[in-house]
Amino acid sequence: MSEMQSGPLQPDRPGENRPFEVDAPFEPAGDQPEAIEQLVAGYQQRMAEQTLLGVTGSGKTNTVSWVIEQIEAPTLVLAHNKTLAAQLYEEFRNLFPDNAVEYFVSYYDYYQPEAYVEQTDTYIDKDMSINEEIERLRHSATRSLLTRDDVIVVASVSAIYGLGDPATYRDLALELRIDQQLERDELLARLVDLNYERNDVDFSQGTFRVRGDTVEIFPMYGRYAVRVEFWGDEIDRLLKVDTLAGEVKSTEPAALIHPAEHYSMPEDTLQGAIDEIHELMEQRVRYFQRQGDLVAAQRIEERTTFDIEMLQETGHCSGIENYSVHFSDRDSGEPPYTLLDYFPDDFLCVVDESHVTLPQIKGQFGGDKSRKDSLVENGFRLPTAYDNRPLTFEEFTEKTNRMLYVSATPGDYELDNSEQIVEQIVRPTHLVDPKVKTTSATGQVEDLLERINTRIDRDERTLVTTLTKRMAEDLTEYFDEAGIAVAYMHDETDTLERHELIRSLRLGEIDVLVGINLLREGLDIPEVSLVAILDADQQGFLRSETTLVQTMGRAARNVNGEVVLYADETTDAMAAAIDETQRRRRIQQEFNAEGGHEPTTIEKAVGETNLPGSKTDTSGLATESPASAEEATERITQLEARMQEAASNLEFELAADIRDRIRELRQAFDVSAEVGVEPETDPEF
Repeated sequence: MSEMQSGPLQPDRPGENRPFEVDAPFEPAGDQPEAIEQLVAGYQQRMAEQTLLGVTGSGKTNTVSWVIEQIEAPTLVLAHNKTLAAQLYEEFRNLFPDNAVEYFVSYYDYYQPEAYVEQTDTYIDKDMSINEEIERLRHSATRSLLTRDDVIVVASVSAIYGLGDPATYRDLALELRIDQQLERDELLARLVDLNYERNDVDFSQGTFRVRGDTVEIFPMYGRYAVRVEFWGDEIDRLLKVDTLAGEVKSTEPAALIHPAEHYSMPEDTLQGAIDEIHELMEQRVRYFQRQGDLVAAQRIEERTTFDIEMLQETGHCSGIENYSVHFSDRDSGEPPYTLLDYFPDDFLCVVDESHVTLPQIKGQFGGDKSRKDSLVENGFRLPTAYDNRPLTFEEFTEKTNRMLYVSATPGDYELDNSEQIVEQIVRPTHLVDPKVKTTSATGQVEDLLERINTRIDRDERTLVTTLTKRMAEDLTEYFDEAGIAVAYMHDETDTLERHELIRSLRLGEIDVLVGINLLREGLDIPEVSLVAILDADQQGFLRSETTLVQTMGRAARNVNGEVVLYADETTDAMAAAIDETQRRRRIQQEFNAEGGHEPTTIEKAVGETNLPGSKTDTSGLATESPASAEEATERITQLEARMQEAASNLEFELAADIRDRIRELRQAFDVSAEVGVEPETDPEF
C-alpha cells in the first residue's frame, strides 16, 4: 500500500507564510496616516463595512496596502474590468514583494457564451480561446489561498462566478515526498485522476511526461515542472526544473500537486454525479414529451447522453460547469462555490471604484439567468445549469464579512451601509482640486476658444466634453478650422488609437481632445490644465454629480488646473459637484498652508508607443494596407502573435483591438478561419 497523502496540507516551501509587509519607496503622507489609523481602528472595533473616500491622485492603493499590513488579513481586491485589475495587480506586487499577490480574472482571450435565440431558432455554441497564462494564474491564486495566509488576490467579477468545491480541490491534492513508497504506475494513474494529460512532446502546464523511471509533472499553477526520480518503488529525488532552459533550479524535500481542473473530483463522487445527471435527464425527456415538444426531448437526451459518456471515459466534458451542483455537497438553488469560498472567514474584501464595481456585481445574476432560461426551456441544458451562475448580490454580501469600499465618488449603497467613511482629501503631492467656474452657454464656443489659446501659450492642454457625437464632431471641425490642433475621441475609438491620441496630447502634437465621456482609464494627463464641460446643466448620467466630480478630477494633476461649466442654470447635480470640489480644495489649501507645502504639477514621462498599426510602431509590423490576400495572410499571422503577446501581458483591451484588426483584414481579403473575440459578451471587458 503506498503512502499517498491527502487532506489539508502544509505549504511545500519553507518560509512561505510571512507577515504582510509593505515595501514602498516613501512613507504615508498627506491624509494617508490619519486614514490608515481610522480604517485599522474600525476593523479592530469589528466594523463590517467602511468606505475610503479618496480624491484622484491621493494614493488610495497605498493606503489600502498599509491597512492590509496592519490588520494582517488575507485580502480580495475587486476591480470592475480586467485592465484595472491588471494595473492593481502590478501595484500590489510591487508593494508586497515577499507576499503572495495573485491575479484572478476570466481566462478567456475571447468568449462567446452558449445561447439560443428562440425568435430566429438560432443556437449559438460556446466559443472561446483560453489564455494559458491566465489559467495558470487562477490556479496559482486558489493554491496560495489553500496553502498560506499572506495572500492578496486581485480579481474581476469572475470572483463571483461558479468554481469547483474548494474542499475537493484541496483533498485531491497529491503530496510527494522523498523516500515515499510509491509505484511509478500508481503515480501516473493519480495524475490522470487529477486531470493531467500525458504528453511526451508538447510539455506544458497541466501535462506530464515519462522517461523510464523519471516522471516530470508541469503543475497548472507553476512556472517550473516537478521531476520525480524513482529508485524501484520509492521516490529517490524531487527536483524543480525550468523546462525552457532545461535547468534544475533546486532539490525539494516535498512537492504538492493540485488538480489540473477546478472541477476535478474523486471517482466515487463522479459516478454518483453521473447517476443524478442521468435521472434528471430522463425526467426532462418525459417533461418535454408531455408538453408535446419532441424536438426538445430528443435534444436534451442526445446532448446529455454525450456529456455522460465523456464524463465516464475522461472524467471531464465540455460545459462541465453546468453540472457543478451534482459534483458538490450543495443542493440545487444554493449559492455556487466561488473564489470567495477559498478564502478564510476573516478575509478583507476591497471593492475598488465601488461606485462602478458594486452595480456591476448586482447585474451579473440577472443577465446570466435570462440567457439560461432559453437554453433550459428549449432542451439545450438541464435545469441544474442554473446552478452554474454568479452569486446574487445578497449572497455576495453574506460571504464577505469585512468590506472596504474605495472610490472618489462612492454611491448611495456605500454611504448608507458603511459604519465609517474615511476621507483622504489631501494628496501626498500637495496638489489641490481645480478651480471651478460656471459660464453662460451663450457664446460658449468662442469663450472656450479664447481659454484654449491661453493654455496653448502656456504649453498646457485642454479636455472638452460634449453631450452628443454630432456636437463633438462639429466642435472638432470648428477648432481645426480655427487653427487649433484638435482630435476627437469617441466610443468607437479603439485602444490603439486611444493610446496614440493621449500620447499626442501629452507631447503637444495636439492641444485639445474632445469627447463625450473622457473617464476611461489612461486619461490622467498632467499636461491638462483646463477641463471644459459643455451643456453642464442638461440632466442625465453624463451630467450627474458623480460624473461631474470625476470629470473635474481630470484637471487635478496640474497646478494650474481649472474647470469651466458652460450652463444657463445651475442644476442640483452641478451645485453638489461644485460644492464638493470646493470643499476638498479648501481642505487641501489649509493643509498646505499649515505645513508650508507648495503644490507642483506631476511630472510623468511620456513613454514610447509599441502598438501595431500606430504612427510610431516599433513592433516590426507594417502599417500600410496589404495589397493582396497573401500579404494580408502574413499580416494576420503577425497580428495574431502580437494579440497573444498582449493578452499574456494582461493588456486585454489591446488584445481585443488587435483582434478587430484581424477581423477587418479577413473580411477585406476574404481570408478564411475567422479569429475573433467577442468582448461585449464577457462582463469583464
